Formats: sequence, structure tokens, C-alpha cells
Amino acid sequence: MTTTANHHGTGTPHATTGAPGAKSWVPATDGKADGAGTAAAGAAGTVPAAVVPAAKKRPGMLATEGRPLVRPPAAAHLSDAQVAEIGRELDAIRDAVLAKRGASDAAYIRRMIRIQRGLEIGGRVALLGSRNKGAWVAGTAMLSVAKILENMEIGHNVLHGQWDWMRDPDIHSSTWEWDFVTPSRSWQHTHNDLHHRWTNVVGKDNDIGYNLLRMDPAQPWKPFNLGNPLYNAILAPLFEWGIAIYDLELEDFKQGRKSKDAMKRDLKALGLKAAKQFTKDYAATPAAAMLTGSGKQALIGTLTANAVRNVWAHAVIFCGHFPEGTDTFSEDMVEGETRGDWYVRQMIGSANISGSRFMHLMTGNLSHQVEHHLFPDLPSNRYAEVAPKVKDLCRRYGLPYNEGPLLKQVGSTWGKIFRLALPGGGKPARS
Repeated sequence: MTTTANHHGTGTPHATTGAPGAKSWVPATDGKADGAGTAAAGAAGTVPAAVVPAAKKRPGMLATEGRPLVRPPAAAHLSDAQVAEIGRELDAIRDAVLAKRGASDAAYIRRMIRIQRGLEIGGRVALLGSRNKGAWVAGTAMLSVAKILENMEIGHNVLHGQWDWMRDPDIHSSTWEWDFVTPSRSWQHTHNDLHHRWTNVVGKDNDIGYNLLRMDPAQPWKPFNLGNPLYNAILAPLFEWGIAIYDLELEDFKQGRKSKDAMKRDLKALGLKAAKQFTKDYAATPAAAMLTGSGKQALIGTLTANAVRNVWAHAVIFCGHFPEGTDTFSEDMVEGETRGDWYVRQMIGSANISGSRFMHLMTGNLSHQVEHHLFPDLPSNRYAEVAPKVKDLCRRYGLPYNEGPLLKQVGSTWGKIFRLALPGGGKPARS
């Protein structure tokens, strides 16, 4: 069993199956394997459980009774008994999905992978003849959609361990390497281990602004923050590179919390991954297209596809975490929190995007960000069915359920970015 201790020394991520941080951090109860090897998943390509070991019990389980030092303002009206009941209701929702998860879910992710790979091959083939404007548009569009699907609905969710129960070594959180510059293992540590454990806790969750943007009034204002809107505008089309740099945890290295050996290891992994991505996107495809006189157009098409994917991923992720109404938390609000309190924090610290089934697909179902933060290791295709239950639970317990169309959430997020570029900017999370 391999575990990764987070840098703050409290809370421990799931046990993993072959790589640090391969599972999402979620509150554990009895340490049982997560639907280990559902019989209905025995489609072609699966392997015996012995090949991909089941996750074992991890330490650091959250209590089922008690309370944090301070409850967040949006949940201050809840009693300890109500919070415990919220935890039990959400556990029941999760258990209901686990009970029926099986062959149809396995078929879904395999179908998505086939579609994504077909689009990528089709796009790259079309770019071979991209001197023709129609071929360029078709190739760039197919490659853009392929990259979005791979990052959002496939890569992100596979790396959360959502499909580990299939026992398929090709679709597993410990083996998947996605079409993003940052290496999977590095992202799993900063995202699965840290962000999902410390969601929106100022001082613990560095995803609040990614060490670049001021996204909460509790973050001290500096003249540098005047550039908030400019930094975000630059970050959007270069998002994969921003995340790759962020995943190096440069501030931890600077403060001595990350060793030189660990930094060398991560730099080497990033260099190898970047070289692989560069070769695939900016060398191999344009070089092949040179045979048809379309090398320059193929290069521009691939650059465009990556930029489209980056801008889209940036928008979806920012809309899930930063619109007005998403709460942030002080460390007092998580000190001593129970399993139910952790669930409450995920609900009031996340935001959804309303829209069509196609919208949900293209966001990797992160348009259901509230449900994803509650159940990061449930199959993404199940979020739509649990969302009404979560929304009803919020209504019954007087908790906010932040949801809105894409343009509203984007506008709200950008409004906060502009507002927090100036001193003050609102009321910080307080104890």
C-alpha cells in the first residue's frame, strides 16, 4: 500500500494502487474496498482483482460525531444532529449508486474512449490536408473536441479513481496518462490529495488562485494583485502550462517543505511529459502534414485546438469554484470537522453550471461540481441522477445550492477577479 502525506500533516489521502495520490481524498468509514470488482463489470479487458489490488483502510478517518471549532456562516444554523443526518443521507445516496454501478457504466466509459480516440485520429488525419480551409476547420474542430473529452470526461475522472472498480489496467487511476502537460501523478497529488481534502480552506487549499490570482478577501492584498484580470486572461489559453507549473509546488520548495530530490524528480517528470506532448502535437502531426504541403496549417490547427481546450477547461474549473456565493473557510472551520461537516463544506464551497446533456458531457460532468466534490470517486455519468437529491437536501436543510448557466457563472467569476484586484474586495472567511 502506498500513501501520500499532505504537506500540512493532517488528513491522509486514500490508499492507492500503484502510484501516490491515485485515489481521491474522501472521508472513509470502514475501509472496505470501493465496490471491489463488481461482477457486472466483467466486460472484455478487465483483469483479476489480484492484478490491481483493492484499496485498503487508510488512517485519518473523520469522526461521525462532534463539531468543528466554528461552523461556516452558511451552516451556522445547523445542529450537530442535523449535520450528522446530512452525512447519513449523503452516504445513502452514494451507497445507492455503488449498489447499481456495473456493466452499463463500464460500457459508457469505454464508449467515450472510443469516441474520443476516433475524433483525435480523424482530426489529425484531416489536418494532413489542412491547406484546404474546410479540412482545417474540420480537423481543428475534431481535435479540439477530442482534447476536451480526454481531459474533462475521461482523464480527469479516470485519475480520480472513478473507474478503478472495473479492474481494467488500461482505465485505471494508477496507469492513465492524460493529454495534458502536467504529469498525472503530480496532478493527482495537488488535486486529489490536497484540493479535495481542503476544499476552499484559505491557507491549505492552494487551488484558491493557484498561487497566482487573489481569489478571496482573506488573501492579503499586494500591488501585484492589480494585475488579477490580466493574469487570468493570460492563464486561460495557457492553462495546461499554468497547472504544470503550479503542480511543481514551487512555494513549498522555497519554504523548505519540499526537498531538492523531490523537486528534481518532479522537474524530470514534467520535462519528459512536455517533450512527449510537444512531439505529438507540434512535431509529428505538422511533419506528416508537410508531405501534403500542409505543415504550417497543421501546426496552427494543433495550437488552436490546445488553446480551445485550455480556455474551455479554465472556464469550467473556475465556474465550479469561484462564482459569487461559493464559500471559503478559515482553518478554525475545519478543525475537528466531522464527516457530515466535510460534506457540508463541499456543498457550500462549490458551484454548478446548468445546461443540456451535451454541456454536461463537454464539461466532464464538472458542471455538477457540487456532486463531484461530494462524491469525487463515483462515475461521472451518475452525477446527473444524484444532483436532484443533493439539491433537495440543501433545500430541506437551508443550505445554498449554487447553480446557474455558463455565461452567468463565467461573468460572476470574472466579476470577483476584477473586484479582488483591489484592496479589500469583500468579507473574508472568519472564525
